Order: sequence, then C-alpha cells, then structure tokens
Amino acid sequence: MNGRKKAMDYIKLSKEISYALRHAPWEYELEIDDEGYVDINQLLASLNELNIYDRLIVKEDLEYIVNNSDKKRHEIKDGKIRALYGHSIINKISKEIAIPPKILYHGTAKKFVDSIVSNGLLPMNRQYVHLSVDEKMAITVGKRRDNNPVILEIDCQSAVNDGVIFYIGNDKVWLCDKVPPKYIKIKLDTK
Repeated sequence: MNGRKKAMDYIKLSKEISYALRHAPWEYELEIDDEGYVDINQLLASLNELNIYDRLIVKEDLEYIVNNSDKKRHEIKDGKIRALYGHSIINKISKEIAIPPKILYHGTAKKFVDSIVSNGLLPMNRQYVHLSVDEKMAITVGKRRDNNPVILEIDCQSAVNDGVIFYIGNDKVWLCDKVPPKYIKIKLDTK
C-alpha cells in the first residue's frame, strides 16, 4: 500500500452497527445503558475483533456514518453512540415524550391491514411503533415488506387528546407504544 487508507464500505459498516445496537448487543458483548448508549471504544473493539473490514475501524468512521446518513439512524454524545430507533432488544430505550404533528403516516404490507384495522398498530418485535412524518417516507418503509404497500394516516391530534403518548425518534420518525384502530385511516393503496 502506498500510505493511503483503503476505502471503507460505510453502508456495510452502518448496517453492522445498526444490528449490534438495535438487535443483538450481546453478540458483540456491548453494555447498553438505560438510554441505549454504548461506549464508542467498546463498540470499536467489538467491530475490529470481527476482522471483516479491510482496515481497523476508528472513531472517525463512526462520525462519518452519523454525519452523512440521510436517515439519521445513530447519535454520538459524550464518547458514546446509540441507535435512535428500530430496537428489538428487551430493555426498552427511554425516549422523549413530545406532541407530534397532527398527522403521521405508516407504510405496511397489504397482508397486515386487516389485523391493523382490528387491533391497531402494535410494535410487534420492536419496542415502539414507527411513524413517518410524510407519505413518501411511509411508502419507502412499506416497500421493505410489500412492493405496493398500504399507507395509513394516523390522526395524532385526536390520539394525543385521548391520552396516547408519542415520542421523538428523529426529524423523520416518531414513535408510539401502540396506535388504537380508531385513529387509523387507510390513506393510500400504492398499487
């Protein structure tokens, strides 16, 4: 090598970090605090032990991912890093309660619509229900499970008035423990 760093596959690294922080911290021997943070040095040591990247991963790589992601999946603060949403780990990550926009959206596969109409939106294998700030984002999320997802409109104003609690995920995602069916309207079938 001529002294230049090899290019890092940041997409692969971002996915690995998300998996470690959201779903399987124990596989990486990570100690997550009550707010979902892990010491950066602990994460770096675990990632570098995998020996699957072309070079050692350094703090600057983590900062690059956090600062250049369009979906803002991670946050670095005081020498620690956490995933902002998408957790399936057992310990619930505490989130800031806030008043959401009047309307939020959720993209889902057609096969789940009947259950949602009956039971509402439930977190399933995640800690929270994820809601999008706009239809475009909801369509993108819904397409992960169905090429022609159904977009649901959530009447957050009525839900808040009735005591449903919402949490800030990030600037594009809001979180909720569950959304009862009476606040859900089928907005769009993307077919």
